[in-house]
Amino acid sequence: MPAAVSTSDVVAVVVTWNRRDLLAEALRAVLAQHPAPARVIVVDNASDDGTGQLLTDAFPSVEVVATRHNTGGAGGFAIGVDRALRGSSAVPTALWLMDDDTIPEAGALGALIGARQAFADPTHPARPPTVVASRVVWTDGRDHPMNTPREKPGISARERSAAAAVECMAIRSASFVSILVDGQAAVAADLPVADYFLWNDDFEYTTRLLRGRIGLWCPASVVVHKTKAFGSTDADPGERFYFEVRNKVWLFTRSPGLSPAEKAMYAGSTLRRWVRTVARSEDRGTLLRGLLRGLVAAARHGPAPTSELIATAVVPTAGEQERRDG
Repeated sequence: MPAAVSTSDVVAVVVTWNRRDLLAEALRAVLAQHPAPARVIVVDNASDDGTGQLLTDAFPSVEVVATRHNTGGAGGFAIGVDRALRGSSAVPTALWLMDDDTIPEAGALGALIGARQAFADPTHPARPPTVVASRVVWTDGRDHPMNTPREKPGISARERSAAAAVECMAIRSASFVSILVDGQAAVAADLPVADYFLWNDDFEYTTRLLRGRIGLWCPASVVVHKTKAFGSTDADPGERFYFEVRNKVWLFTRSPGLSPAEKAMYAGSTLRRWVRTVARSEDRGTLLRGLLRGLVAAARHGPAPTSELIATAVVPTAGEQERRDG
């Protein structure tokens, strides 16, 4: 069986940008988990709505990593995972990653840990699941279509049975809304790709983590995703469609997360979704321009090195600056 883990071995990472009130609600819910994570790291993506002062005044126990500019969700999670892994003498057993509009219900973290510890991998009994994802609901309690994963394609009967034994479902990917990531697996993998900025960064990262490994969706762990609207990934994205297109092409051509057969399957699904998105849009011109720009950008270059983006984005703490100056 995997080594036991308590919340004292967990580092929570929350990425925020200009959502002060939602962030406060999320942090209160995180800190109210019983027991709470050992460390809570907030990556403040250059918010200008008073978030920094809120964190100083109301959440003094939280570690804050400030950035010089908005690095997007992708950059924020790359920075947060990097800080979590190198911010203490020992590798944390697990990282709990979530957005700033994610409100975990009581027991959400405990359920993730419970599933992780109870699961027995049929091929590697001593290895814990690499990722355990929460059930994500909207404000009215419905399952959020943007964050509801499907069962792992091509799953074996043994994998399905092992997941069902802990009342979970085996998955191939998950979103950053609320996932528990094995610390050793995070150390072995590269960080999330910061240059994705937004969209598909969590899909790329989790498929990379889960290639040849087990991921679980745990319905007993419930979080509320307070998006402005209830919708799925084919809702009209407007100008952000550029990131969807560029990042998906990067993922299919440059990421090792998917096998060739999986790339063909997911590429076909992506093309169908793009067609639906454009067809349903009331502003097709914007989407078509985003499609063209995304294709051109992906063809011209790949993502910039994440280490370089982190180095230029993160504001050093006073102690770090003193060490550099000294």
